[in-house]
Amino acid sequence: MTLLSNSMVSGSGLGLRREMLDEVLTAKPAAIDFFEVAPENWIPFGGKLQRKFRQLTEQHRFICHGLSLSIGSPEPLDVAFVKQVKQFLHQHNINLYSEHLSYCSGSGHLYDLMPIPFTDDAVHYVAQRIRQVQDILEQPLILENVSYYAAPGQQLSELEFTCAVLEEAKCQLLLDVNNVYVNSVNHGYNAEHFISAMPSDRIAYYHIAGHFKQAEDLLVDTHGAAVIDPVWKLLALAYQQHGVKATLLERDFNIPELTILCDELAQVKMLQQATQQLALRA
Repeated sequence: MTLLSNSMVSGSGLGLRREMLDEVLTAKPAAIDFFEVAPENWIPFGGKLQRKFRQLTEQHRFICHGLSLSIGSPEPLDVAFVKQVKQFLHQHNINLYSEHLSYCSGSGHLYDLMPIPFTDDAVHYVAQRIRQVQDILEQPLILENVSYYAAPGQQLSELEFTCAVLEEAKCQLLLDVNNVYVNSVNHGYNAEHFISAMPSDRIAYYHIAGHFKQAEDLLVDTHGAAVIDPVWKLLALAYQQHGVKATLLERDFNIPELTILCDELAQVKMLQQATQQLALRA
């Protein structure tokens, strides 16, 4: 299976929330080059809401970032759901579909993203399920490195596990820079080394977000605050190491005015332009 072209989206993007619909339909801010949505949040709706959403997808670039695929679940893959996602992608001409390298179900829905054990057996198990999803979708699946707060049964490092899954499944990576920073603090590893060790040819796009500082050695990935300076520096490193790629700002709680979010998107663009200019001079 060939990798999807990263030229399908570029620049800086924002997660679209239903309460933003009317504002962005009236006048989409120039700072937003693309939107990201969870298909689960839109598949059930019809009527006026669906018509507004369809109007946006006809006018602007979109990508999908799912919530409930549960790729590492001990339960059988929900094939019917994957087929629903495929239909949704086709209906709205969306070419990129990402999910979480985690699970959220097992004898019922867990309503949280749980860490997959970092073991060789889990690598093989997850890779087989990823290939099954890719066969149904007829396109690569993009998996995000997730934040986690415990590592049950750990035999491999997070870095080793992530790279092994990408290699065996031949899937792509959504590199969440904030998650790398959060995990590096919580689990005591070097964030710069983790970023640099990611396979450049597998990275489809990036995520950035804010988090909550519970203690000096405990950060919680909330998507409820502004991006902090160390995360911006890691994003700059990712650009330098792996190239400038589309970058999505996540904000799910304590959502400010759209103009404030656009200020952060403008910072993404400045970093992207600075990296490209450095590359031209090199």
